[in-house]
Amino acid sequence: MNPVTQEKRTVGVMIRIYCSSFHKTGTSCDECKSLMLYTEKRTENCKFGNEKPSCKDCPVHCFSPEMKEKIKEVMRFSGPRMIYKHPVMAFLHLLK
Repeated sequence: MNPVTQEKRTVGVMIRIYCSSFHKTGTSCDECKSLMLYTEKRTENCKFGNEKPSCKDCPVHCFSPEMKEKIKEVMRFSGPRMIYKHPVMAFLHLLK
């Protein structure tokens, strides 16, 4: 699986973990769907392509400040929970 696809899957899982814990809608709420679409679009259009670094190490900041803070909040919450819910995916994310 290429790195862009893997990153989109990982972020998608993180957003679903966050949404199910905070918004309790059973499926992703509109706010979280919007965040998911935004991150997918930014990831797909990354100028680094398959050589894309992790966003925190990237020299180009393509997320708006508001969305950057929201995804950081999601990742801070979901990251530790990934170890229990998706251990292989969490391990691969940490390796990157």
